[in-house]
Amino acid sequence: MDHAAEAQRTDLMTITRHVLNEQSRHPESRGDFTILLSHIVLGCKFVASAVNKAGLAKLIGLAGETNVQGEEQKKLDVLSNEVFVKALVSSGRTCVLVSEENEEAIFVDPALRGKYCVCFDPLDGSSNIDCGVSIGTIFGIYMIKDKDNVTLEDVLQPGTNMLAAGYCMYGSSCTLVLSTGNGVNGFTLDPSLGEFILTHPNIKIPKKGKIYSVNEGNAKNWDGPTAKFVEKCKYPQDGSSPKSLRYIGR
Repeated sequence: MDHAAEAQRTDLMTITRHVLNEQSRHPESRGDFTILLSHIVLGCKFVASAVNKAGLAKLIGLAGETNVQGEEQKKLDVLSNEVFVKALVSSGRTCVLVSEENEEAIFVDPALRGKYCVCFDPLDGSSNIDCGVSIGTIFGIYMIKDKDNVTLEDVLQPGTNMLAAGYCMYGSSCTLVLSTGNGVNGFTLDPSLGEFILTHPNIKIPKKGKIYSVNEGNAKNWDGPTAKFVEKCKYPQDGSSPKSLRYIGR
């Protein structure tokens, strides 16, 4: 055994370590935000496991089906929603949840309330599971002024008020990208450790890219500038190489 290499693995920047480092920047912090993020991470780990075995566990079936034991089958996006709702409520740090899977906002029982609102899509792109395309969880966190008298109006805040935002992508690897207002960082799940490890620090969008992504099936509905831009991507007039198209739709 390479003991030096094994020791090195314990000196990794995990997402927990990263969040705690960020917390230390705010001496007045009581750790509530850190606890909430840890429950989101837990939900992501659970969904990552469920996605990996979806076919074997028949989780890609229609919700409402039953298995041979007479138990109700859970469609993967329904299951994912339940996972995140329970994880967020059990954190004791949320007062209202807004999920893409629920028509109405979920108001947490007063005895379990905290000061945060989480808006999320538990499993975006779930219809892509059958063809092995990446799917993911999307989330944003806001603070509520009065947790004891929270209303739907308190949820309708501008994006500039968001405290944190991120997504977790489940595919050939499981990657969680997170921003708490101080840059954007990507963490990859190490299955052997069960930990998200910092693998993409300080992510930046390049000033100029080589790939464009667009659903050309909607071309007839594009406005003039959009159509002109896509045409320029495919047939540049300055002698440069055309851009590559990369698009995954549902």
